[in-house]
Amino acid sequence: MVLLLILYFLLLFAVSKFTTKTDSNSAFFRGERKSSWLMVAYGMIGASVSGVSFVSVPGMVISQDMTYLQTCLGFILGYFVVAFVLLPMYYKMNTTSIYETIGNQRIAALLYFVSDILGSAVKFFLVCSMLQMFIFDELGVPFVVTVPLLVAGIWLYTKAGGVRTLVFTDVLQTTCMLAALIGLLWSLNEHYSPLIGNSEHLRVFEFSDFKSTQNFWKQFFSGAFIVVVMTGLNQNMMQKNLTCRTLKEAQKNMSLCGFFFVPVNFLFLILGIMLTLWVGHAGELVEMPAKGDDLLPLYIETSNLLWVKILFVLGIISAAFSSADSSLTALTTSFCVDILRKPNEEKLRKYIHLFIAIAFIGVVFMIKAIGSGSLLDLVYVLVSYTYGPLLGLFIFNMTAKNKHLPSVPTLIICIAAPIICYALNQYSLSEYNYKFGYELLLINGFLSFASLKTLNIFAKNEKK
Repeated sequence: MVLLLILYFLLLFAVSKFTTKTDSNSAFFRGERKSSWLMVAYGMIGASVSGVSFVSVPGMVISQDMTYLQTCLGFILGYFVVAFVLLPMYYKMNTTSIYETIGNQRIAALLYFVSDILGSAVKFFLVCSMLQMFIFDELGVPFVVTVPLLVAGIWLYTKAGGVRTLVFTDVLQTTCMLAALIGLLWSLNEHYSPLIGNSEHLRVFEFSDFKSTQNFWKQFFSGAFIVVVMTGLNQNMMQKNLTCRTLKEAQKNMSLCGFFFVPVNFLFLILGIMLTLWVGHAGELVEMPAKGDDLLPLYIETSNLLWVKILFVLGIISAAFSSADSSLTALTTSFCVDILRKPNEEKLRKYIHLFIAIAFIGVVFMIKAIGSGSLLDLVYVLVSYTYGPLLGLFIFNMTAKNKHLPSVPTLIICIAAPIICYALNQYSLSEYNYKFGYELLLINGFLSFASLKTLNIFAKNEKK
């Protein structure tokens, strides 16, 4: 296992050296706008799926059956919105950071910074925990060493090439992740694929219970808005799309990418069903885990096949590294371009890149101290609260003539909206026994947008 990890890093370093032709900020931030759209589309599978999905999605079938596919169908609509509404705006303005299109650029970048470093750290915490269990515990290496060690490796192969390197490493990591997923399915295929039709977890659609968080319309439209926010308003994901040569190529990449997630997540859920069948046939030897996130690791831990363990480790490091390296690069870009407003200083960019890596380590340790339930749910809940104001800012800027609002009131609105949404959710739960799902993102975004519109009206009246 250690040899596998070392070889994997060496391969990433080799790809980085091969693709790094220049150490300029233009290559680091924008890949010099020379990327193949097909490579970007394929590589985005690994970056979007992440190590969280690799472990959490199979476990979802325990409590949610296959209803997560409803959200994935919503993803398709979301990717079309990004391709034909947001991308034209970004390419027209020839942006390096997508937040350059917003009047309150620094506030938008700050919201993104908090959202992305939290979401990416949750995902990376998962892979660190898995690697700790399957590799580093056996070597006597503590968790406090594992995290800096892995982040240091990612920092090393991204520090020169930036997003240009990531387009190529994403292709490699997506290939490894999909190979691992198919291999794990194959390991269970002979005994459990004939039994899938008898599984009680085959339910995909839920139309009858509107209060359920698995209701089709809630999940479908939430899935669409999650993509608009997590991809379209996320420098992490859009930075790679902005490396395509033309707007048309970027739109082809984005449209094709949207369709990938239904079959990929379908395979993850089928893996989950096979794992529940495996638990059911194991008798008293194996018990169904209380948390869905533990289902796949339980299978790996009890398996006597070395190649199954190797596939699992390969899958999670491929998915998680693809997400983490993108995050480090995008956060560096946004910090330099949006917050510091110094996009041309290469020496500063290198210092900021190192600073982001250190901050990332700190957030991972914070998450470990707090703990979590379902990590995928945690990521989306974080997105609902922190990306809501970002959604409101973007909609306001697309509809308002006066795009720049006073900074202090705008910042207060962006902080207050998530707090109000949290209070609303708690009240609804206690009074009506109704818990908001991912639709909280929509409410948060609308509340932010309405407040910004109101602020705009007052600002106009004061000028008169």
